[in-house]
Amino acid sequence: MSQSNSHHPPGSSAQNHTNNQTSSGGGNPDNQVLSKARLQDLVKEVDPNEQLDEEVEELLLQIADDFIESTVSASCQLAKHRQASALDVTDVQMHLERQWNMWIPGFGTDELRPYKRAPVTEAHKQRMALIRKQMKKF
Repeated sequence: MSQSNSHHPPGSSAQNHTNNQTSSGGGNPDNQVLSKARLQDLVKEVDPNEQLDEEVEELLLQIADDFIESTVSASCQLAKHRQASALDVTDVQMHLERQWNMWIPGFGTDELRPYKRAPVTEAHKQRMALIRKQMKKF
């Protein structure tokens, strides 16, 4: 993934330059946001005895690169939609929340995250109807 000093919305010359390059897990390590060494450090934090295979490391690095690339791209589209010339943290926040149901506290707005009520499943509705039916008998 190509990095530049500033982020530009899609359609700008910097974005076109980025789209012309391809990223791969086994590509230039300078272009990767997550290095093999950092990935190994993260694994050791979770389980000090765990060792990843080379293929698994490559796959995880590729997934991380793809995730970051898609997040930046979608965030740039949001910035372009609001006719901004720069990418804002709220653009990234909105994409992560809407697409991945991720909320990273401490970044962007200090607003409280609105509570989302969990969707009611059909099985729950059936159980509640049965309970109500039984309650009417007494």
